[in-house]
Formats: sequence, C-alpha cells, structure tokens
Amino acid sequence: MSYSAPALLNIEIIAKQEQAQSGAIKRRFHSWRVLIENSKNKSIQVQLKRVNDFFNQFEFQSDSNYQGQEDYWKAPDEFVLDGGGDCEDFSIAKYFTLLAIGVPTKQLRITYVKSIKLNQAHMVLAYYPQPIADPLVLDNLVSDILPASKRADLVPIYSFNGEGLWLAKTAGKKDKPIGNATGLSKWRQVLEHMQKGK
Repeated sequence: MSYSAPALLNIEIIAKQEQAQSGAIKRRFHSWRVLIENSKNKSIQVQLKRVNDFFNQFEFQSDSNYQGQEDYWKAPDEFVLDGGGDCEDFSIAKYFTLLAIGVPTKQLRITYVKSIKLNQAHMVLAYYPQPIADPLVLDNLVSDILPASKRADLVPIYSFNGEGLWLAKTAGKKDKPIGNATGLSKWRQVLEHMQKGK
C-alpha cells in the first residue's frame, strides 16, 4: 500500500477533526490547523521552532497498555486528541506537521536513539538541511533545537521516514539504507490509522 504524506495530513483533514470536537480538544485541533496555515511561507528555522514549541507544550504520557498495546505509536490526530503521548508520539506529530507545512520528506527522519542521561531508548525528529549534513534535533525533552553534534547525550540507532529506513552511521560514514520503513509494524499501523481517518 502506498501512502502520500500530504494526503494523510492536511488542513482539510484537521478542520474536519476540529469540527467534530468541543472544549479544550477543539482548541488544540484549531491551534494545530492555524500553526500549519501560518507557517507555510516562513523560513525553515521558523517552521522547525514553531512546530517544536507547539508540540513540546503537550503532556508526556506513558503509553503502557494504551489501546491494549504495551508500546503504542499514536497517529498525530490521536496525539492531539489526547493532549500528549510519549517520545515517539511527539516525533511522529512533528514529522507529519512539518510535511503538511511543506518540508520535503527527504529532509526529515524520525530517529530512534539511546538517551545516555535517561539510560533508555528515546525517539526524536531529525531535520537534515542537506543529505549528509549534521541534522538538527527536535526533542520533546529539550526545548532548544540543536545540531546532533551538540547532543552527545543521544546515540542514534536507526532512523526512518516515508521513503526509507537507515541504520545509524558509524564514525566517519553515512547512514546505511536498509529498506522501507513500512517494515516497522508500529509505523505501518500509524499510516493505516491516518489512511482510514482521511
């Protein structure tokens, strides 16, 4: 099955979800839609900062046994509906929002890392200004967007986006492509949820 990111998340889809809600949830969907509308013609630095700041206001929520699953990856609408999620949910929401704004898929990768500080797995969104550039890291635990070279607390393991899956590079080498991200079952579930919600 093929998935087109702009078709999976756009202003019309969010507006439809907004109309179906009330109260604080409706306001979150409205703010999300306005964020996308007002960021389309801004510089990439402004787009990254706005998206990172918007989602970093959301609450961290452990997903132990969410939806009957021990490790559930929320689609962006589920994240906004719930008002929070865990690290992969923040990264996924930022990824699809930046795509909806117009950032090319090839410049964004959801990155699975080991957090040295937390001594556990963590997920962040990386923005690559150029294919082999030092990416900028959007992290729900750190408000500043910093180059990966300044984030010694993170050890990348693998990354993915709508175009592929990569093993993290070893010293002096570029990331190794290892296939299609739809091989990741939780990623595929996110895409299928978004496809149904169109």
